[in-house]
Amino acid sequence: MLAGSAQATQYPLTDAQALMFGEIETITAFGEDTLPDLARRYSLGYEEIQKANPGVDLWLPGEGTPILIPNQRLLPTIREGIVVNLPEHRLYYFLKPKKGETPQVITFPVSIGKMDWSTPLGKTKVVDKRKNPTWTPPESVRKEHAERGDPLPAVVKSGPDNPLGLYAMRLGITPGAYLIHGTNNPIAVGMAITHGCIRMYPEDIEALFPLVPVGTPVWLVNEPVKVARVDGQVWLEVHPPIDDQGQRADVDLEGFYALANAALGETPAAIHWDFVLSTLKDAVGIPQSVGLEMDPADLPAAPAAPATPAAPETPAAPATVATPALR
Repeated sequence: MLAGSAQATQYPLTDAQALMFGEIETITAFGEDTLPDLARRYSLGYEEIQKANPGVDLWLPGEGTPILIPNQRLLPTIREGIVVNLPEHRLYYFLKPKKGETPQVITFPVSIGKMDWSTPLGKTKVVDKRKNPTWTPPESVRKEHAERGDPLPAVVKSGPDNPLGLYAMRLGITPGAYLIHGTNNPIAVGMAITHGCIRMYPEDIEALFPLVPVGTPVWLVNEPVKVARVDGQVWLEVHPPIDDQGQRADVDLEGFYALANAALGETPAAIHWDFVLSTLKDAVGIPQSVGLEMDPADLPAAPAAPATPAAPETPAAPATVATPALR
């Protein structure tokens, strides 16, 4: 675990095929616990813990109520530098190991841009880092606040009223207003609520900030469906997808089929499509086992083609056996 972030999730990637990590656990709520309190304690975001515990009162779960902590997940497809998967509301940082060291991944919940202020997609990098940053609100943001009767100054000094928190890393995205930063409103971490920036719990950005050098690549991706083969099983993790306007969209079953085939490669598998459909529909972000890899020796043999006499002057072409497809 990272110092300064009691439940920040840091995991060793001991195997190149270690595609799933962490665990799911159930805890018991005590006293005045709220789901946002527990989310922060266990390195989860607001929506993440809410989706995992449907029917539980957000602000007063109640003494003795079991709470699911969904800290098992599949790695994103890209595994370099910082990867922010927008539908997941989660940041991954792949530490660059020194010779002989085991690779590590650290993951944190984040807030992303809300509708009309969406976080852009694509590859960029960290171009600047600031401790105790000041904030110069864009004119559009100042106008929005003024219309709500909450005017902003031209420059917000560092301190408890600064929405950037105490640490900020600027991304190389024109016009240069996109940051990974802390917050003075931690309860909203894990939601689509920002003006396009990536917002983290204060203790998480404090832990991440010294680890990330300027120049670190940053990938902003839209990967609502993740598929992996782990220990002979096919696992599926689904988050509510977002469109190019930052709004939630429907999951595409054909898109899953393509991802599953890519993950399986040449290995045939038996897929339980009822599990697939329920996982796609629920989209709670928890990995589910939806199939089993199959030994090619267990597949039924292809039927032999009927013998056809070949003309003496033209040798018969060898028969072609199709590779078993995803089942």
